[in-house]
Amino acid sequence: MDTNFEKIMTLGQLKESDYKRKSVKEEMRDNLIKMLKNKTNLFNDIIGYEDTVIPDIQTAILSKHNIILLGLRGQAKTRIARSMVKLLDEFIPTIEGSEIHDDPINPISRFAKDLVNEQKDETPIEWIHRDERYAEKLATPDVTIADLIGDVDPIKAASLKLPYSDERVIHYGIIPRSHRGIFVINELPDLQARIQVALFNLLQEKDVQIRGFKLRLPLDVQFIFTANPEDYTNRGSIVTPLKDRIDSQILTHYPKTLKVSKLITEQEAKLTNEQKENIKVPDLVKNLVEQISFQARESEYVDQKSGVSARLTISAYENLISAAERRMLINGESKTNVRISDFVGVIPAITGKVELVYEGEQEGPAKVAQILLSKAIREDFSHYFPSPEHLKKQHKENPYQSIIAWFNEGNKIDILNNITFEEYKKTLCGIPGLSNLVNKFVEDLSEEEHVLFMEFALHGLAEYSLLSKHGLEYGIQFKDMLSSMFTLSDEDDYNDEENYI
Repeated sequence: MDTNFEKIMTLGQLKESDYKRKSVKEEMRDNLIKMLKNKTNLFNDIIGYEDTVIPDIQTAILSKHNIILLGLRGQAKTRIARSMVKLLDEFIPTIEGSEIHDDPINPISRFAKDLVNEQKDETPIEWIHRDERYAEKLATPDVTIADLIGDVDPIKAASLKLPYSDERVIHYGIIPRSHRGIFVINELPDLQARIQVALFNLLQEKDVQIRGFKLRLPLDVQFIFTANPEDYTNRGSIVTPLKDRIDSQILTHYPKTLKVSKLITEQEAKLTNEQKENIKVPDLVKNLVEQISFQARESEYVDQKSGVSARLTISAYENLISAAERRMLINGESKTNVRISDFVGVIPAITGKVELVYEGEQEGPAKVAQILLSKAIREDFSHYFPSPEHLKKQHKENPYQSIIAWFNEGNKIDILNNITFEEYKKTLCGIPGLSNLVNKFVEDLSEEEHVLFMEFALHGLAEYSLLSKHGLEYGIQFKDMLSSMFTLSDEDDYNDEENYI
C-alpha cells in the first residue's frame, strides 16, 4: 500500500488518489506475477511440491481460477490455502462499518449503498489488512445455509421496524463476510448436497436465496476447496454442477523420498531447546522414523484409501526424542544419543495415526505398529550391511557368522530401556565380532554412533531370522533362533504385542 493511503479517510479522497479497483483474483494474479519475476517463493514452508503441486497452483492463480486441492490427509492442503493470503494486497479500502468489506468505489450491500447515497464523497472509509480477508470453514453435515450465506434476523427486523422482505434484516454468513477475500472450505464432500447447490449459485449466478428471499449478491471471492479422494466415494460426493464450476483441480501427494520426508519432519517437529541441545539424533534414526511411514503406505494392514499422514512421522519423531530424554533424566545424564531401543516410545504415535483394514484390526494396532517398525529396520539394514538373503544366494562369505555362532552357543543379551550409556556399550561390546562388523561396513562414526549401529545390526539380523528377539518387561532380549523355538511361550513370543521392538 502507498503510504499516502494512510491519510485517505473519505470516499472523495480515495477518488482523487491513484487507487485502482481490482477484483481479488486480479489482485492475486498481479502479486503472483511480481513474485515470479522477483524469484520470491510464496510457499517457502511447503516442502516437496516444488516441481509438482506448486506450479499447478501458480497456473491456476494466473488463470484466475477457483481451486480444489485433492489429496489424502496430511498433505499440507490447508497450509497451502492459508499461504495464499500472501498474494493479497497488504491493505485495501472498505466502507467504514460494512459487514462485508464493501469496496467504496463499487458497494454491493444495502448498508453501503445507502451510506454512499447519503454522504457522497464524505463517506468514511477504513483500511483492512490482508489477514482479515481470509476465512475458513470445515464442512460438516450440520453446516447450514445460514452459516455460509446468511439468514433473516428477526431481532434486527423488529428493532429497525422493517419487513422480512427488506435486505437490511439479513444477517450475513461467512461467505458474504469473505467478500473481496479468500474463502476456504475444507473436506467439501462432507457438505450436504443442498448446501453445495447454494455454493454453485454463488460461483456463477451471483444470487442467493434466504428463506425464499432472492438476493442478487455479486460477491468477489477467491474460493479454495479441499477434499480427500476417499470422501468422494465413501462419505459423500461433490455435486456435478459444483464440480463443473471449480476451475482447477490440483492433486497433492506424500513425500516421494526419505530426504524430503526428513526435511518436513525436522521443520514441523516441536522440540524444546533442551531437547535440541542435549539429545543427538543420528541420520540412521531419522531414516528409520521416515521409513515407518513409507512402510505404512504400502502395508496390507493399513487402509491405503485413508492414507498415512505426515503427522505420523512428526509425532513419532517427537516421541522418540522424548523417550531418549526420559532415559537421560532417569540416569542423571546431561546428554544422550537416541538408540534403537528408544523406538518403544513411537508405538503410541503410530497406533493413533493409521486406519486399519480388517486384517490389521485382527492383528491389533500395537502389533501393526511393531510390524511397521520391523519392516523399516529390515529395509534400512540393507542400506548399511550386506543383505543376508543375497549372501546366501550368491554363496558369499557370511560376515555375520561369528556373531550368530556366539548366540548359538547359548549366549544371550538383554538391552534394557533405561540403562546408562556405559552399560549399553558394555553389553553390546561383549558380543564377539559385532564391533568389527560395524567398522567394516560403516565409516566415520563417533563412539556413540558406533554403539548405535551395533544395536541396529542385531535388530537387522533378527528381522532376517538369524537371531531371535523378544520383549522383556523393560527392554529386549536377543538370543539364538533355535532355542527360542523351544523355550518361548506364546506370551513371550518375539512378536509380543506390548514389548516387541
